[in-house]
Amino acid sequence: MFIIIKTIILGIVEGITEWLPISSTGHLILFNSFFNMEELMGGDFMSMFDVVIQLGAILAVVVIYFNKLWPFHSKSASPAFSQFRNRQTEGIEAKLQGFADDHVYMDKIFLWIKIIISVIPAVIIGLPLDDWLDAHLYNPITVALMLIIYGFLFILIERWNAGRRPVIKSIRRIGVREALLVGLFQCLAMIPGTSRSGATIIGGLLLGMSHTCIAEYTFYLAIPTMLGASLLKIVKFGLHFTSLQAAVLLIGCVVSFIVSIFAIRFLMSYIRRHDFKVFGYYRIIVGILVLILGAAGIVHA
Repeated sequence: MFIIIKTIILGIVEGITEWLPISSTGHLILFNSFFNMEELMGGDFMSMFDVVIQLGAILAVVVIYFNKLWPFHSKSASPAFSQFRNRQTEGIEAKLQGFADDHVYMDKIFLWIKIIISVIPAVIIGLPLDDWLDAHLYNPITVALMLIIYGFLFILIERWNAGRRPVIKSIRRIGVREALLVGLFQCLAMIPGTSRSGATIIGGLLLGMSHTCIAEYTFYLAIPTMLGASLLKIVKFGLHFTSLQAAVLLIGCVVSFIVSIFAIRFLMSYIRRHDFKVFGYYRIIVGILVLILGAAGIVHA
């Protein structure tokens, strides 16, 4: 029973921290160190759990932004005018353009192309380093240092941005260059405590994106990134779950999905009126607290 309660708490932590730029993986590592979940469930399982629980959070993005992300439609919903400037009248190209006009939102196809471009750096850099990162950096001290470092970065960048007008105010204005650079920033989140959303948001702010633009793009980018990371962890762990492990994983995902719905809506509402400095201060406070607890022997590396 206590394991289920702890799992629900971890699901709540994941659902809140996945979308706020404060590091979900980092918080899960910290909570696991308090809950002794590795001793109860096994270190390999919890390493997988901390990543795969994100599947629930991904589903929340799909549900909330489905209409903005799903690129297909019925012929009855096709626009009155062609989506192509140079609409062909014959040949294969004309047939492809006709099919696209009847069944595809091309702007959403272009969005997915940009998302895929943003994912490429994580695939190239992340896959070879995955085992090394798990073995050497998944500990509370690394989390604490990254929380503090990126906390200061958030504060400094927001102060630098004060009074500056964003160059890119909508996702449609994100080009291939910006998509690739945001993907490179996302790679920084391979170090636990950095925060995937935090790294991409910092990258977007430096590239001149508005708060709402980069936050929403970060949500979209999470879908293939986190899905790929989750599948990789499942493959490495295998499908030999005990009934308790399967229940823990399912409960964690369901809870993270429900909480993520509220967390995403809160963040989008908050940043329409505020900047990200408050999350920087939070990161610094939590990071310092973890270092103090580590020095006191309460949190173990």
